[in-house]
Amino acid sequence: MKVVLHRNFKKQYKKLRGEEQRRFRERRDLFLKNPFHPILNNHLLRGEYRGYRSINVGGDLRVIYEEIGHSTAQFILIDTHSNLYE
Repeated sequence: MKVVLHRNFKKQYKKLRGEEQRRFRERRDLFLKNPFHPILNNHLLRGEYRGYRSINVGGDLRVIYEEIGHSTAQFILIDTHSNLYE
């Protein structure tokens, strides 16, 4: 699996605290090895984000992504659960 970062994701990532960035990198590496590892709680979204998927980064932090073909994931957003799903 290959990961590409959307420009909105990059903007949000820069605003994260250092510990959150470190935790994201760990989860990204886990995602690259196994996108459906149980820790990630990878699941399909409904409603406003229908067709997208979400993974847990830890705590309340989530990544919303879309699958592009069979081997690429584009990370769209990274933020807290409450900010993403208000």
